[in-house]
Amino acid sequence: MGTKRVNFRIPDELIKKADVAAKVTHKNRTELVTEALRTYLQEVEDKAGFKEDVVELYLDDEIDFETLRAVIGRQDAASVRASKTLLDTGEELADELASLARE
Repeated sequence: MGTKRVNFRIPDELIKKADVAAKVTHKNRTELVTEALRTYLQEVEDKAGFKEDVVELYLDDEIDFETLRAVIGRQDAASVRASKTLLDTGEELADELASLARE
């Protein structure tokens, strides 16, 4: 798994607490923040409706397929992509039929 450097702001109070926790646990800030983020994301992903919300983001073209796959898994993402293709095709067909009916 690769890593990526990110920059973000954290309140001073949290940094102080994180630095103390890092010393106590013999970890650095990056390890501590990574572990905390992993734990938080696992809790969020376990909540009812999370995966459905992620699927909605994909269906609304707010996230790409690779992001969908990373969150819900390869097999489920492939099923969602196939369903989206069918939905998009159905909408196009309905639009064509509607335009023919108006003629």
